[in-house]
Amino acid sequence: MVDDVEACARILAAALHSVAAGNQLFAPAVARRLMEADPYKDAGGDRPLPDLSRLTPRELEILRLVATGADNCAIAGLLTVSEATVKSHLSRAMTKLGVCSRAQAVVMAYETGLVVPRHCRTDH
Repeated sequence: MVDDVEACARILAAALHSVAAGNQLFAPAVARRLMEADPYKDAGGDRPLPDLSRLTPRELEILRLVATGADNCAIAGLLTVSEATVKSHLSRAMTKLGVCSRAQAVVMAYETGLVVPRHCRTDH
């Protein structure tokens, strides 16, 4: 494994030095295809929003707090539950929403309107 890491590091360093010297890392045809590629084409922009009604009120509450940037400890203190309980509710909510990470859960909360960015609120 160490040999693989060292080999990868050498290859990466050589590529960086080559680019820094003004050389192209890819053949022109490959570079053109990369530049023309639409990174958002298959990113799921047309996928339907998840059904938040599948979440319990507590799961929604915790998801809302996570989306505002609160960590598990802060949420546990605010709701007077253990961190393990927060993790459990968040995990179940993420499973129901079909997301794999806390970051994806936050994005989902914003996409569904569960949380609205401060600069978009009309109630200031």
